[in-house]
Amino acid sequence: MQVPAATASGDDAPELVHVGRVTALAVIAALGGFLFGYDSSVINGANKAIYLQFDITNGFMQGFIVSVALLGSAVGAFIGGGLAERYGRKRVMLIAAVLFLIAGIGTAFPFGVIDFMGWRIVGGFAIGLAAIVSPMYISEIAPAHMRGRLSSLFQFAIVIGIFSTQVVNQIVLNIAGGSSSNDLGPFHAWQWMFISMIVPAAIYFLLALTLPESPRYLVAINAGDRAKAVLESIFIEPVEAKVAAIRASLDAEEKSKLSDLRAKGSGLLPIVWIGLALAIFQQFVGINAVFYYSNLIWEAVGYPPTEAFTTSTIISIVNVVFTVVAILLVDRIGRKPLLLIGSAGMAVSLGVIAYVFEAAPQNAQDAPELSHAGGLVAVVALNAFVAFFASTWGPVVWVLLGEMFPNSIRAAAMSVTVMANWIANFIVSETFPELVHVGLGIAYGLFTLFAVLSFVFTWKWVKETRGAELEDMAALEQV
Repeated sequence: MQVPAATASGDDAPELVHVGRVTALAVIAALGGFLFGYDSSVINGANKAIYLQFDITNGFMQGFIVSVALLGSAVGAFIGGGLAERYGRKRVMLIAAVLFLIAGIGTAFPFGVIDFMGWRIVGGFAIGLAAIVSPMYISEIAPAHMRGRLSSLFQFAIVIGIFSTQVVNQIVLNIAGGSSSNDLGPFHAWQWMFISMIVPAAIYFLLALTLPESPRYLVAINAGDRAKAVLESIFIEPVEAKVAAIRASLDAEEKSKLSDLRAKGSGLLPIVWIGLALAIFQQFVGINAVFYYSNLIWEAVGYPPTEAFTTSTIISIVNVVFTVVAILLVDRIGRKPLLLIGSAGMAVSLGVIAYVFEAAPQNAQDAPELSHAGGLVAVVALNAFVAFFASTWGPVVWVLLGEMFPNSIRAAAMSVTVMANWIANFIVSETFPELVHVGLGIAYGLFTLFAVLSFVFTWKWVKETRGAELEDMAALEQV
């Protein structure tokens, strides 16, 4: 389909693009996000059975088994940018797909807890690669006026992956009679949960084979004719000026490396600090505590296992629906306004959750004993929190990390900031089980504090990037 589309500002002439073509490329690249969400949250349905399978009763070890994959993600993110610069975006996506496939098989058939954690790290490494290369690729093939929506597809794929995990896990749980420890054919139910990841990993690999390489990488390796051909498949009008702009941007600076992130004197460039803060705040509001431990949370406050699973599935549906809202709004409203709205909404909803849990009486297991009304308020507030996150901080941070850095430092800056995102994720995931023992009210009170801080930070430091070309980001940062 060939259509003109207005630019974000509406002041410039619209670019004519092959919308179907560029959307298809972005969707395939975003499948890395689907595996990201699937692999990271599949543990939610299997964690209790795994604790029993390997006789793990220590709270620290229970948290570590869930969160150890995030250490692999941090490593994958740290080296992913360098791999993408050296070998290309497409090859790194293919590597990630193979690793997802291997991790699915390994976690389904472990010999013991050590190699189970090892396979979790392999899957986490693949997640880290996908978190770097997918947003990078999408931002580099997307027209400026469509970049926010297309980049948001990565987060949309993540939430679809999370939702798919919930659905598959619940189907497996129901067939197995309500317990992931039960036998289901030749394997335990929890093993089928991990086996199910093999199918999307194989599909991702096959579809990634059909992708063209990023035009910016092709220009960087002096394959200008191939870059021109890729751009001509996306843009209807002549693309020579775009190839020249990419070349000029790349020639203006040395090849991206970690030392380029340092400011004169000491410390990091301001734009890198901003990226780091965005990446850390996205995790410190506690979103993954919801998705990794939601079943255990609801069981802790009195929901039977099947009802707890259903409640978690509803949360995943909310996550999907409101991510669509973000896709529709990010190029209309802009990045910064959405972040501010999200921070305010998350602060209020998290504050309500913290109050409900803190005010509730404790049962014999020191868990909050929620009344029917209190449980209803907690469910509604938690879904509101997920809705605000999914429509703002979830996708918008990935959009910004993929586009906010100048070409000269994009790969290195994304490696550092996405690594920070996974380290922050690890901290939250590892400490949350112990925080639950201290008190759910305290845990959600801390998340509320970070939501408030994220509002202040965004208001003061984040700049709007809507409608700007990637080649113009360096100039934008001087404004």
